Amino acid sequence: MDIKRTILWAIFFVSAVMLFDNWQRDHGRPSMFFPNPTHTQTATGPASGTPGSEASATPAATPPVAGTAPAQPQAQAQLIHFSTDVYDGEIDTRGGTLEKLVLTKNANANGAPFNVTLFDHTASHTYLARTGLIGGDFPNHNDIFTPVPGPLTLSPDQKTLTVSLESPVKGGVKVVKTYTFTRDSYVIGVDTKIENVGAVKVKPSLYMEIVRDSQAVETPRFSHTFLGPAVYTNEHHFQKITFSDIDKNKVDVATSANNGWIAMIQHYFATAWIPQQDAPRNIYIEKVDPTLYRIGVQQPLPAIEPGKSTDVSARLFAGPEEERVLEGVAPGLELVKDYGYVTIIAKPLFWLLEKIHGVVGNWGWAIVLLTVLIKTVFFPLSAASYKSMARMKEITPRMQALRERFKSDPQKMNAALMELYKTEKVNPFGGCLPIVIQIPVFISLYWVLLSSVEMRGAPWILWIHDLSQQDPFFILPVLMAVSMFLQTRLNPTPPDPVQAKMMMFMPIAFSVMFFFFPAGLVLYYVVNNVLSITQQYYITRVMGADKKKAA
Repeated sequence: MDIKRTILWAIFFVSAVMLFDNWQRDHGRPSMFFPNPTHTQTATGPASGTPGSEASATPAATPPVAGTAPAQPQAQAQLIHFSTDVYDGEIDTRGGTLEKLVLTKNANANGAPFNVTLFDHTASHTYLARTGLIGGDFPNHNDIFTPVPGPLTLSPDQKTLTVSLESPVKGGVKVVKTYTFTRDSYVIGVDTKIENVGAVKVKPSLYMEIVRDSQAVETPRFSHTFLGPAVYTNEHHFQKITFSDIDKNKVDVATSANNGWIAMIQHYFATAWIPQQDAPRNIYIEKVDPTLYRIGVQQPLPAIEPGKSTDVSARLFAGPEEERVLEGVAPGLELVKDYGYVTIIAKPLFWLLEKIHGVVGNWGWAIVLLTVLIKTVFFPLSAASYKSMARMKEITPRMQALRERFKSDPQKMNAALMELYKTEKVNPFGGCLPIVIQIPVFISLYWVLLSSVEMRGAPWILWIHDLSQQDPFFILPVLMAVSMFLQTRLNPTPPDPVQAKMMMFMPIAFSVMFFFFPAGLVLYYVVNNVLSITQQYYITRVMGADKKKAA
């Protein structure tokens, strides 16, 4: 029995099962290994001071659901178009809600504009950021606001653009909502001024929420990236929630805090409400109708005497998941660029990739150089692995002879094989253990390349104009298949004919997936395979020369 091949097949099988289980959990299906934890608190049910489900809470304690019509007829809503150096968007006067937000800034120095629509409200897609007051019959996102006259375009000589809207008076309260857009920034200041124009004291609460459907965003085939809400607090750190967990009422996140943020995440891009720090708030996550979900914070405000007002400032991030930018916006916000379980390895790898890019100025060459650097660091381990495989290849005919000789007696066959290993000083685990040690690093680099929006619109050379898209001429996938085939030929031939056929078939099977992978990922694998082949050929040749010299 070939122990080494058994170990390799076991690793391959376990890896495949774990990948499938991770895919199951990411898609909201139950895990085969990890039971769902029992929770003491949920963010979707009614809690003290937290908005509950629409069926169980009164209108005065819960933000109105999407599309709920106001009780009294109101003026017709209109859309206010605005533009800055990074945004082109529309504000709906119904609620003063950000109805549409398109990212127009270039992806990188050499790339095309993002041209990605984040917020949008159409018959087939809803994704909004909105605010309002609860705790009484106060202005909310269903009321028609009146635009305050002013510029709607950020001129070249301006650093900021402010757009203000005023609500009608309801419950003795008037709201003035002001959006502040800053040049070269994806952070929008949102100031809410609440004026008590009535005759009695009022004590409203301000809600800030993000509403969207579960419509999938474009991601590479055979890959899965997270889509859904997330919460961050200093106490509980980063927590993401799938839409299917919300459907099943299996939400386990912090329900109250005085810090942190809430967000909606999709591939490469995110939006997040960032309330003032040290301001107590309740967090709620729920499904508001069969197709819409929302995540929000409810911030209680101090009592406002007649004739007085209070201002509440918050920030709304809406942009690409650029790690260095996110780190400067709010603590923990860089975690929306989610590397999953390999974050501890992936973050340093991205830092190194970023440093290399700063020198060479091209993300494609940065990937090539980083792969070369990693292979160089792991060369001693790779050398040990290739030497072991070379020795195994040399004694393969003798191993096959022993199998034939003792095929009717497995115990004697195993004993004879172990004696052969001992005589030839071959470790059957020597070829696989060094490779296993390297696997987490290469998996981490895979997630770095898959998650980094910096690859979007980034060219490499000649026909590769966007490292985040598949190779238009499939040249890299073909090179990937050829390199895998050469690697298979350099390895010892499995004695089992079925295993041998499977090893020959695997390059073809994997190549099918790589035809649809982003070019940056395929480039990384091609370079890694070419370096592996070079290392393996060199070590095998050196061993052969040493053997001839010794003879």
